[in-house]
Amino acid sequence: MTPTGLPQDVRIRRTVLICGASIAGPALAYWLHRSGWAVTVVEKADALRDGGYPIDVRGTAIEVVRRMGILPRLRDAHIESRRCTFLDADGGTVASLRPSTVVGSVEGQDVEVRRGDLAALLHALVRDDVEFLFGDSIDAFDQSAQGVDVTFRSGRQRTFDLVVGADGTHSRTRESLFGPEEQFHRHLGYCFALFTMPNTLGLSRELVLWNTPGRAAALYAVGDHDELHAFLTFHRPKPPLDALRNPDAQRDLISRAFAGAGWEVPGLVAAMREADDLFFDTAGQIRMPRWSQGRVALVGDAAYAPSFLTGQGSSLALVGAYMLAHSLAAHRDHTAALAAYERDVRAFVTMNQALVDNGAATLFPTTARALEQRDAMLRDLVTLPSAPARPAHSALELPAFAPAP
Repeated sequence: MTPTGLPQDVRIRRTVLICGASIAGPALAYWLHRSGWAVTVVEKADALRDGGYPIDVRGTAIEVVRRMGILPRLRDAHIESRRCTFLDADGGTVASLRPSTVVGSVEGQDVEVRRGDLAALLHALVRDDVEFLFGDSIDAFDQSAQGVDVTFRSGRQRTFDLVVGADGTHSRTRESLFGPEEQFHRHLGYCFALFTMPNTLGLSRELVLWNTPGRAAALYAVGDHDELHAFLTFHRPKPPLDALRNPDAQRDLISRAFAGAGWEVPGLVAAMREADDLFFDTAGQIRMPRWSQGRVALVGDAAYAPSFLTGQGSSLALVGAYMLAHSLAAHRDHTAALAAYERDVRAFVTMNQALVDNGAATLFPTTARALEQRDAMLRDLVTLPSAPARPAHSALELPAFAPAP
């Protein structure tokens, strides 16, 4: 017994290192701090990334952010797009609909915000209680029965009771723990590029999407700003591995993919070549048989990226962070906690990832026949009531947050 009369293991706070300060990382930090953990977050970027493309918070994730107390601020940051217009090869209008009709969100409940706005809200929620190490990353870690010895790229060395990788689809934590990404990556047949460009078309609070078979170009006007989020995607049966780490090769690949395209696409391609914020990747999912090993676990895209085609990445990150923290609060033993986390979240993840197989990729048809069918469906939606939310959005009932054991 200690001088205070309490057992030693009650008085010593458990320590956790979270790798990644985007969505899943800070959300997990909030819940773990609340249950008594001493939390450190390491982020390779020098600061939070502001702005960013729009993301959705839906279904079960809405309840998570409500319990965090940030739902009113997210509603204030809600983008409130007024319409989504689909164009044909020549730029003619195929259909113009309310965004909720297209993506299956629930108006008045689900929210859409800039990714950076959500990240900033999560950071503000925990910055006074959590240690952040910006401009650093994990170089190596070594597990033992007592903890995880971590060596950072900066040279510092620390030991933690638990390490959690929340470092995205291309997680280095996952690679160090389980091996190369190729083992777990399911390519969905598309490449995409995101960047910003001047709003020379006068768009306001709307999304405009141009399609031909196997190619799509979109412009997203968030509010009435003079800047647009541009999006280019094209069908690619196999991932272009040679271009993934070469920005010049990416620009050349995109230019070739959109050669001869109509509407405003040549202007988008020219803007892409000049953009200093180009983000290029393949559309894919991370599917793993397990999300932890020993004292190291994964959460969010690092464990179960669903791809942008589902619109569920941020929501899965928020729900996964809550459920992981809940399990660690309910079980003092980390092995039991991580087993409970996987048991309780696996079906929800599987259901959300299956949205691609259930039609979530139909916005980007790869054949002329599929495009005709998609356009016919859109024209029908113009005269039909809004589609109900997809069941996966609310398929997981959140348990009450358990007190620390």
